[in-house]
Amino acid sequence: MIDVELLRTNPDLFRESQRARGGDVSAVDQALEADASRRVSLTEFETLRAQQNAFGKQVAKAPKEEKAALVAQVRELADQVKQAEGRARKAEEQFSVAVRGIQNLVLEGVPEGGEDDFTVEREVGEHPQFDFEPKDHVAIGEHLGLFDLERGAKVSGARFYYLTGWGARLELALLNLALDQAIENGFTPMITPTIVNPEIMQGTGFLDQHSDEIYHLDADDQYLTGTSEVALAGYHSDEIIDLTAGPKRYAGWSTCYRREAGSHGKDTRGILRVHQFNKLEMFVYTTPDQALAEHQRLLSWEEQMLQKVELPYRVINTAAGDLGSSAAQKFDTEAWIPTQHTYRELTSTSNCTTYQARRLGIRYRPEEGGKTAPVATLNGTLATTRWLVAILENHQQADGSVRVPAALRPYLGGIEAITPGA
Repeated sequence: MIDVELLRTNPDLFRESQRARGGDVSAVDQALEADASRRVSLTEFETLRAQQNAFGKQVAKAPKEEKAALVAQVRELADQVKQAEGRARKAEEQFSVAVRGIQNLVLEGVPEGGEDDFTVEREVGEHPQFDFEPKDHVAIGEHLGLFDLERGAKVSGARFYYLTGWGARLELALLNLALDQAIENGFTPMITPTIVNPEIMQGTGFLDQHSDEIYHLDADDQYLTGTSEVALAGYHSDEIIDLTAGPKRYAGWSTCYRREAGSHGKDTRGILRVHQFNKLEMFVYTTPDQALAEHQRLLSWEEQMLQKVELPYRVINTAAGDLGSSAAQKFDTEAWIPTQHTYRELTSTSNCTTYQARRLGIRYRPEEGGKTAPVATLNGTLATTRWLVAILENHQQADGSVRVPAALRPYLGGIEAITPGA
């Protein structure tokens, strides 16, 4: 949720942010109107309740012979209070709905526009040059027995798969490499729930724009998570946390589920865009004044991982219209995919400022004994199943084998290449 005080004092900030995102600018005025109605209703209710309390004391002190005559007034006032409370509750609900129509304020430096309006921050590494016709990851994986797409579809439907043999080991090696790096940088490893309650999913902002991407369990009114970010954001919900020792950093390992609604016919070949995958996600709680610096740290850790597995990549500053509702700024790191002659996203890191924390009731005390304030939350991906696509294509060799990046070899028994029949 946005800062309501800031909305009242500087609504133009939110109008400009909504415009940059390509969102509904009128949502700002709707929220202001709902806020004004809410405050009027609440004042009316509190005034009548104060009158009711005062009148109750008056009745208690009244002579016995006068009390009977005051009963009708007591009942009438009680009815007015009840009606005013109902109006205040309804106004609060209307405000809550209205304010959810406003996305997080984009930060300075975020490009305007949509999916194609990003700016490139940097390109790192050389594109591989092959003296043979490179194969795509599907051909490589099937040749080496790394995954089984046909049986995945038979068992679970389109966009499901089995990772097999060295394919399964390669993913585990990648995730363990990422986990070790996270631990070295002060992250607490977590294996998180993949089913969450509606208030947690709503609190992270995923039900605002991405509800069609999420699997809903109708019988239980719960959701399958598309990222451990959701469970990690909910971990400290409705808590006051201690940040005096610095940020709280968690690394969540989980299976993730995404419906991929609206992407029919798009990246359906192989394991690039699938309904189920594994991921290691970084999640940070910090003070708002440290959020920008922490965002750069998350990005640097993502780049370190890409460099460890020896992938050429670029970093892009995502345009406002391509941000999720919770993100104030997002950097994507995209690896070069040789057979597609383009970069494809492998990781992203988002600064959500205080937006998620306000929704989830996560606070800290800036000063000992002082008033609490919302924390800032950030997230970033360290490794996912999708990385196998880039690793296989960039490190393929003429004899049909795939060279294993040096950083992954200790996790694979020292093997230097995955070869046919290995």
